[in-house]
Amino acid sequence: MRYNPLGRTGLFVSELALGTMTFGGTEGMWKNMGGLGQSDADAMVKTAIDSGINFIDTADVYASGKSEEIAGAALRNLGIRREEIVVATKAFGQMTGNPNGRGTSRYHLMNAVDASLARLGLDHIDLYQIHGFDAATPIEEQLRGLDAIVASGRVRYVGVSNWAAWQVMKALGLSERHGLARFASLQAFYTLATRDLEREIVPMLKAEGVGLMVWSPLAGGLLSGKYRDGAPEDGRLKGDGAGLPVPKARAGAVIDAMRPIAEAHGASVAQVAIAWLLHQPVVTSVIVGAKRPDQLSDNIGACTIVLTPDDLAALGTASALPPEYPGWMIANQGAFRRGQLNPPPRGAE
Repeated sequence: MRYNPLGRTGLFVSELALGTMTFGGTEGMWKNMGGLGQSDADAMVKTAIDSGINFIDTADVYASGKSEEIAGAALRNLGIRREEIVVATKAFGQMTGNPNGRGTSRYHLMNAVDASLARLGLDHIDLYQIHGFDAATPIEEQLRGLDAIVASGRVRYVGVSNWAAWQVMKALGLSERHGLARFASLQAFYTLATRDLEREIVPMLKAEGVGLMVWSPLAGGLLSGKYRDGAPEDGRLKGDGAGLPVPKARAGAVIDAMRPIAEAHGASVAQVAIAWLLHQPVVTSVIVGAKRPDQLSDNIGACTIVLTPDDLAALGTASALPPEYPGWMIANQGAFRRGQLNPPPRGAE
């Protein structure tokens, strides 16, 4: 297991993080996601810790708060010392029926962080993330709310999830201008079959030193290699909106490219999909979650796979993004330098 700095914080987190969306939930979407009880969750957390994972990610909205409760209890049940684990959670979704029971106003964030701390049974959260973009609340208001929470000691670092590049960039500018707590990370959807964030988000993250946490690295199981068309009845792609907008033809081409590479490495297709992400310099940590211990162990095995340049080239070709403006224009213009205004050296015409 390797450890990477989370953005510019100096905090090191494991290259894999344990996702807890499968914890809790007895009906609807959350049951379909996993519905793991306490004993099963304890086993998952133990497997993760024993493998070297020091990073666990949850959210208040997962199973209506039950995921946080189970995750916190698992840490206590296993006797994991607080300084040995980095705990991340998120706020934004609807948690109560009143008009201010969701969003990222200072009002809601102040209430939400206290509720998360109570469910987790912790005195602080290491990484507190905004779970989505709240168009009703000015970005500066959101940042001031997060900054107040950091100043109170209840949260160490702040991050964001599912924001566009311009939104993150505006927030970073406001944080710098007003001396507010800065986003350390972005949590985003990124897979071999869905490389959209490479257009705008990845260059921004690299330029600004923001870490990237990847959610659903197997596109809800679509890139596990277990099926090419459709999904099993007990899979996450079935029922209650659990599916993700992944072009099936594109996913099929990627799976076809991964199969021979998996065979050559004695690995599973899922491991190759995760290993590809681990080979991307912009990626800080890949969030893996599972319903069963063997699935989690298989995901963790991706850390041992070293893809060759030929492997990466084959996967890159199969998953390449189609040209899009202004990207193709920028590529056509090349790396313009003012020196190019001058004629070539004499004799080089």
